Amino acid sequence: MRPDYVLPLRWDAATSRSELPELTAYLERLRDWADVVVVDGSDEPIFAEHHRAWSTLVRHIAPDGPPTPNGKVAGVLTGIRATAQPRFVIADDDVRYREAELAEVVRRLDAAGLIAPQNHFRPLPWHARWDTARSLLNRALDHDYPGTLAVRREFAADGYRGDVLFENLELMRTVIARGGTIEHAKDVFVERRPPTVRHFWSQRVRQAYDSSAQPARLAAELALLPALLLQARAPKGYLAWAAAAVAVAACGRRVAGGSSVYARTAPLWAPAWVLERAITAWIAVGWRAAGGVPYAGGRLRHSASSLSELRRALAAARSR
Repeated sequence: MRPDYVLPLRWDAATSRSELPELTAYLERLRDWADVVVVDGSDEPIFAEHHRAWSTLVRHIAPDGPPTPNGKVAGVLTGIRATAQPRFVIADDDVRYREAELAEVVRRLDAAGLIAPQNHFRPLPWHARWDTARSLLNRALDHDYPGTLAVRREFAADGYRGDVLFENLELMRTVIARGGTIEHAKDVFVERRPPTVRHFWSQRVRQAYDSSAQPARLAAELALLPALLLQARAPKGYLAWAAAAVAVAACGRRVAGGSSVYARTAPLWAPAWVLERAITAWIAVGWRAAGGVPYAGGRLRHSASSLSELRRALAAARSR
């Protein structure tokens, strides 16, 4: 049975000019493997251009239903309502599955409520190499968070909260609260196109803000900057810090066959990422005190709900 594939996006004119041909080529391949719904929140002139390019390839629709502060969630919820297969894949517009990878994440839903594969960047400009270090460290210490998820409909049909920044974590925890299990498929590698340099820089603090939904991780990241400042009394110690970061990232590269997709030099970027997070974690705390992350003309205060919050909300809904 072919899965549904939900692709939410919202592009401005500049993004459409640069990305339309490549995404169109991907949709031409993807339609042979899945029933694709592109939920397009772009402004009308851009939506019309996209409709001319995509309407003969896939279903191309606008978001419906109530808007959400996080616009991606509104697109995903529209896509869920517009599809009917018991298994579906959600993917950002920069994700590029191959047929075997798509089939594998859907197959693994036999034993889980949600599958989170591993993204890796292709091509690899400098900023993609920098961000790859984050993935390697995550793989070594726990697991990474991709821009795509495969989900069993029974655990997502009722939707999930749309006023949070880290919407994928929100969906994962919602699936768990509803009785589903999560598989972090570290051995299923799905390509992702790198962002522009401008977008890369704009995401540094936002990604750090995601840790506010993971208290243990947030505490560790906030401890980095004081520790690094104290190390200034013995600057040679920074070499040990750098070596440790590279060593941990190298372990992450080897986890679950990662050396087949990650370059040997990828762990060398880990010290840069650690320094970035040491600084941006504190900026994110400042943003939270100021009311949340600036987002689409407003602010998003919450990164994601805790699992206990979701379970209480579900129990309250069932008791009504």
